[in-house]
Amino acid sequence: MKQFSGRVVAITGAASGIGRALATDLASRGAHLALADLDAIGLAETVGMCEGHGVKVTSATVDVADRAEMFAWADTVADLHGSVNMIVNNAGVNLAATAAKQSISDFEWVMDIDFWGVVHGTQAFLPHLHRADEGHVVNISSVFGLVSIPGQSAYNSAKFAVRGFSDALRMELEIEKANVSVTTIHPGGIKTNIVNSGRRDDTVRAIGQDPDDMQNEFDKFAMSSPEKAARQILKAVERNRRRALIGPDAKLFDIASRLPAGLYQRFFISSARRELSR
Repeated sequence: MKQFSGRVVAITGAASGIGRALATDLASRGAHLALADLDAIGLAETVGMCEGHGVKVTSATVDVADRAEMFAWADTVADLHGSVNMIVNNAGVNLAATAAKQSISDFEWVMDIDFWGVVHGTQAFLPHLHRADEGHVVNISSVFGLVSIPGQSAYNSAKFAVRGFSDALRMELEIEKANVSVTTIHPGGIKTNIVNSGRRDDTVRAIGQDPDDMQNEFDKFAMSSPEKAARQILKAVERNRRRALIGPDAKLFDIASRLPAGLYQRFFISSARRELSR
């Protein structure tokens, strides 16, 4: 997709953060929008921010973890807008808990939204993208889909899985010479509320982390705004990039991922031990 004016873009997780920033940026570029989120109030606010650009904006409260809901929404979007050119599978949640002691229900909650939500959105919209003159799938992974982090095993699992799923899909579409492409996004620290809106377990105290102070710690290291992230994501789509690293910290994580695993892992182990010894 070389330009967005007149195209139809569907975005999950559009009530805040990167999803909202993408929606408002795309509206200013003349794209028609289909927005989804479980947060009806936040979603309505995003819709209001996108109006006034002469574009059509529709919205729906959708649970990305529910496969039937996602397929029904995709069909509704195609009916309301006439076609669909891009799906951004952006909805996501976070869980801080140790691998050994996290509850299986919390683990499933993360996987259902962060991974299966991406699979559902991709499979639901792909037939509509194929019917358009051009189409694009944008799947949001994370730098935690490049490097593993203590206390983030569920999130790591989901984001690594998004990366693997998206890379395989991109190759399959190229083999078919399809009119649809895929870009995987690896954001670094983006100034959003993902930590406070996630779940935090006391088990992380055993590895030197304070669940009550995680949002403050995250805010110290979050280097990019959602608006800057949105611009970089859309540039990656325009250039048909396979992967896009969002933010300067994402580039550091990418370098770490290319080092022998023991090097970067020892850094996190040493940091955790220092916290525990305080």
